[in-house]
Amino acid sequence: MKVVILAGGKGTRISEYTSSIPKPMIKIGGKPIIEHIIDYYKKFSFNDFIIASGYKSEIIKKYFRNKKYKNIKVINTGINSLTGKRIKKLQKYLNRNAFLLTYGDGVSNINLNKLIRFHKKNRKIATMTVVHPPARFGEVKFKKNLITSFKEKPQLKRGWINGGFFVFEPTFFNILNFKNVMLEREPITKLVKKRQISAYSHKGFWYCMDNLRDKKVLENLYKTKKAPWI
Repeated sequence: MKVVILAGGKGTRISEYTSSIPKPMIKIGGKPIIEHIIDYYKKFSFNDFIIASGYKSEIIKKYFRNKKYKNIKVINTGINSLTGKRIKKLQKYLNRNAFLLTYGDGVSNINLNKLIRFHKKNRKIATMTVVHPPARFGEVKFKKNLITSFKEKPQLKRGWINGGFFVFEPTFFNILNFKNVMLEREPITKLVKKRQISAYSHKGFWYCMDNLRDKKVLENLYKTKKAPWI
C-alpha cells in the first residue's frame, strides 16, 4: 500500500523557517519532520511513498535524491494547489489500489496496522483518524481560589479533530475533480453525505507543527527522549 504525504503548502504561520524552506523540511532533532513521518510508516513496513510537493519543491526533491532513499517519488503538484487538487493530480501514480495519506507536518504514535484493519472492517471509501487536540496552554484546576491541579499542555479529553492519518479506496477519485478545493471541505463533505467515511479514534499521542511554538514542543520531546513517534 502506497503512502501519500501532502507537503506542498506555504506554511505561512511558521515563516521564520518557511521563507527559505518548505514547512515539511523544518528539522526536529536534526532531521526534517517529513523524514520522521516516513520513518514512522517504515516501522510498519510501508516503504512506497509519494510526496505531493509544491512550494519550494526542488528543496524536497534534492534532499531525498541526495539521501538515496528508494521508492520515494516527489511530485510537484503546483504551488497554489489546495489539498484536494493535489491528491487528484496523483491519481495515475496510485494504480487503482487503496492508499494511505497524511500531512507533512504531524507526528503520532498511531498503530497503522490497527487503522488499516479498522478501515477494511468498515468497508467505507475512506477512514479518517480523529484525535483529541493538545491544549495550547497549561490546564489549571482550582477550588476556592486554591490550585488543586496543573498540567502543562495536556492532551484534551473532550472533542475530536481530524488527525490527518487517512486510508482511501481508489473510488475516492470518483469524488475528486480538478477543482482547486481543500480535501477537508468539499470532498470530505461529500463522503459524509454518502455515509462513506469512518472515524478511527486515536487516544494516544498526536501533534501538528503549526507554528514556532509547536516546533519547540516537538524539539523538546526529541531532546529529552520523550518523543512517542520515535
